[in-house]
Order: sequence, then C-alpha cells, then structure tokens
Amino acid sequence: MVDLRLVGQASFVASVSGALFTGLAIVSLMSYSATFYQRALGIGVIGSAGVLGAWSATSIVAALGARRLPVGVPSHMRLAIGLALAGAGELALTGLSTGSSWVRLIPGLAIAGVGSGMANAALGRLAVESVPHERAGMGSGANNTARYLGGAAGVALVVAVVAAVGGAAGTPAQLVHGWNAVTLVCAGLCAAGAAIAAGCRPRAMPAAIALAPTAWSYRESSARCPGPYRP
Repeated sequence: MVDLRLVGQASFVASVSGALFTGLAIVSLMSYSATFYQRALGIGVIGSAGVLGAWSATSIVAALGARRLPVGVPSHMRLAIGLALAGAGELALTGLSTGSSWVRLIPGLAIAGVGSGMANAALGRLAVESVPHERAGMGSGANNTARYLGGAAGVALVVAVVAAVGGAAGTPAQLVHGWNAVTLVCAGLCAAGAAIAAGCRPRAMPAAIALAPTAWSYRESSARCPGPYRP
C-alpha cells in the first residue's frame, strides 16, 4: 500500500517520523495525564479535564495560527520547532510533588500545546507535500498510521516507566516519582524527533517516483470487477 521508494525521500521520512514521535512522546503523555492528576494530585474528574484543556485548547489555537508563519519557513522546520517546543513544555511538567497545585501544571501544558499545535499543522502539510500529488491519500495514510502506532506504543511506554520508577503499589508519592521520570523521557523523545525533522531537508523527487503509476487504479479495478459503477 505504500511505495517503499518514498522511504528514501527526506520529506516523507520527516512526515512519518514526526507523526511517530508525536504519538510516542506527546499524545501518550497527555492521554495518561488526566489519570495522574486524579490519582496523584487529588484533582477531580472535571478539574482534570479542565487542566488538560490548557493543552488541548492551546494546541488548537496554535494549529490554526500556524498559517501565519512566514512562508519561507519550510514544513520540516515547522515540525522541528513544534516538537522542540512540546519537549520544552513537557520538561516544565517535571519536578512535581504530591502537594503540587494544578496551577503549577498550566505553563508547561500551554507551551506543550503550542508545540503540538505547530507540529500537527506541519504534519498535515508534510503528509501531502512528501508524495506525488496523485498519491496524497498514501501520504496521509502513512502519516496517520505512524501517529496511531506511536500513540499506542507511547501509552504502554509511559505506564511502564511510571510503574518501573515509581513502584507497583501506585501510591500518590510513587506516581509522582514515576511522572517526574516519564516527563523527562518524553521530552527527550520530542528532542529526538525534532532533530530528525530538522535534518530532513527536502530534495527534488525523482521522476521515477513522481511519474510511476499507482499500484491500483480505478481503471484496473473496473476492468477486473466490471459492474454498474464502472467509470
């Protein structure tokens, strides 16, 4: 389903790896965070949702505002900047204690939200820029698949690190200790994703890829499976 020749293209690598690290380091931590707020910091269900909203709302605003960035900033650098900011925000979420207030979380969540919003906007551009225009669906599919795989693996990683560092009993103090460790891990993963994206300078796509026919066209489909909807 994916033309493997695209793996040699820097833009495609930035698109897929950026989506993977977004799921692995950002989506995973934020997915776990509401549970952490309730069990470790004693914040209620509604309050935890409101605190997490500082990240999600900022992310939406930043993604919408990304169109105002200078045109000269290429998509892979927008992605690198976004991941770097997300990592900085996650770094600000470490150093908590069982007595930490929700106010302590807001700056880090806001910074991470700006970064993830910029990264998501850049990933949308890269998904279609990194493939020939007639294969936009392939680029989008590869991008989203990498994001969901990263998110699934990232949630498992976050829980495993918290349990390994904090302890299996799951007391508030143990959860906080595990959280302080896993935020450092996720910030490091964001930094790694940013470095990869920054190093993926786009090059002209070879004609062999740009002009190659798709593996399954509507014409082939209609020829093999004739019916009333044949184009």
